[in-house]
Amino acid sequence: MINLQKFMVVHHDPGVDCSVVQENWRKLTQVEDAKWERTYFNNDQGFRYCVWLAKDEEQLKNIFTAMDVAWESIFPVEETVPDLWGEEWEAHLKADQSADTLGS
Repeated sequence: MINLQKFMVVHHDPGVDCSVVQENWRKLTQVEDAKWERTYFNNDQGFRYCVWLAKDEEQLKNIFTAMDVAWESIFPVEETVPDLWGEEWEAHLKADQSADTLGS
């Protein structure tokens, strides 16, 4: 998987049974066209925030539609951490774009 972008997918399913979410996670880890990285969730409010690597937003929409997984929004994101702030950030972005491990 070369030249993948990072996306944040927001799912809002108040009251969804956790077993349904877990079954969807099992299915989505088997997807070959994109890569699920991690999920953050708030069960009380019914939100899940999932980080994906994919070619584009349309690819993710097609995957979720085919698997009957609802989403509220999908948008490209970049990641930062405090040790990269400042001058190091630009060098990090440049290195990340050409990394052999991107999307693996």
